[in-house]
Amino acid sequence: MDTVVPPQERECERCGRRDVWDSDREAWTIATDEDGNRQTGSAHCLHEWDINGSYNPLEGDA
Repeated sequence: MDTVVPPQERECERCGRRDVWDSDREAWTIATDEDGNRQTGSAHCLHEWDINGSYNPLEGDA
């Protein structure tokens, strides 16, 4: 049986915004860098996330 494994982080290819998956909230949250600064990117960007056809969410017998 296959298991669906969702991505744990994503980055906008246009503005550099980084998000990480928060499993407690079950939602994407804006990532922070090592100094605690939020990686917000551009507020006006139509984000183009780096999750594409090469990402395979299935793990197991497939």
